[in-house]
Amino acid sequence: MGSGGGGQSYHPQSISIREFICHGGAGATAGAIAATFVCPLDVIKTRLQVHGLPQASQPGVRGGVIITSLQNIIRNEGLKGLYRGLSPTIIALLPNWAVYFPLYEQLKGLLTSYDDNIGQLTIGANMAAAAGAGAATAIVTNPLWVVKTRLQTQGMRTGVVPYTGVLSALRRIVHEEGFRGLYSGVLPSLAGISHVAIQFPAYEKIKLYMAKKGNTTVDHLSPADVAIASSISKVLASVMTYPHEVIRSRLQEQGQARNTQVQYAGVVDCIRKVFWKEGVPGFYRGCATNLLRTTPSAVITFTSYEMIRRFLNQVLPPEAKNSEAGPSNQTVQLSALYSVNRRRPPQLNSSTNDIWVIDLGMGERGQSEAKTTPEALPSVVGNP
Repeated sequence: MGSGGGGQSYHPQSISIREFICHGGAGATAGAIAATFVCPLDVIKTRLQVHGLPQASQPGVRGGVIITSLQNIIRNEGLKGLYRGLSPTIIALLPNWAVYFPLYEQLKGLLTSYDDNIGQLTIGANMAAAAGAGAATAIVTNPLWVVKTRLQTQGMRTGVVPYTGVLSALRRIVHEEGFRGLYSGVLPSLAGISHVAIQFPAYEKIKLYMAKKGNTTVDHLSPADVAIASSISKVLASVMTYPHEVIRSRLQEQGQARNTQVQYAGVVDCIRKVFWKEGVPGFYRGCATNLLRTTPSAVITFTSYEMIRRFLNQVLPPEAKNSEAGPSNQTVQLSALYSVNRRRPPQLNSSTNDIWVIDLGMGERGQSEAKTTPEALPSVVGNP
């Protein structure tokens, strides 16, 4: 989610260790903050997905399902029940976002196209980067999402021995179901990469539009602008891809309930049975609750991520630059962009760390020199 001048973006082919720390640290911290804030709604959503509407809810009364679910959880399990599965959620989100954001940036750099003269990603390439990063993180963290789902729903099961914690759940799942049990619902999870494949490109495009409209860069958007972009993209992606979450939750939860009649042989069988018993609405159980949860969660996650990343960029020491190693990144970027336009690239010379001298190649050096700070280089790149 780097930026360039005038709202343009440029992504190098690889990210440095410093950039990895900035993206990964900001992503992990933002994910943990958001998960803690919206955990009660996440518990309700998961139970609605797995068990359907609570018996005491009043259809047609706005907020009735959510309020009734909260009352049932507090009455039967206490306030602690509202935070079932928080530990595995945070444990899963730390590597999830810590890996996702750097990998997403890396893939964007590899897929960057120069065909449009400004180094911007096409929508298709942006979707591919988001999907690739999403698939990798889904495979790595799926066991923890299985544990989270079962911890959140076990309070509604009277005939099962409850898990006592994350490690207890992991040990019992492996012992009772084998390693295959840790990857229950992994296929719907992989299908869920369609969610990030929609959300992240939409988020990037909305940010770019707002930056152009405000005559600024995406790295200088206000927190309010980031919140608007993240909420719109999240609602759009959630509504389009929600059914896969219902299938995933039911497949992940069923392994713990061994003495019940509801069993799904797989993804196709689960889809067939949900449709036969509940119709299309069955695929959207908990969707309203999910939107109430995911929209503020996305706002908190992305706004926190952007602000923390900017902070880390300011406080972390810059990486050592070796002037003898070859041309700088700015030189390479300018050369690549100017070569596409079949114009002579400017030559960058530097006598100090503070002032860059740009030779535009228009004649004698005394007539063609222009001085600019390194921070101004993106605007030069964006306007060749």
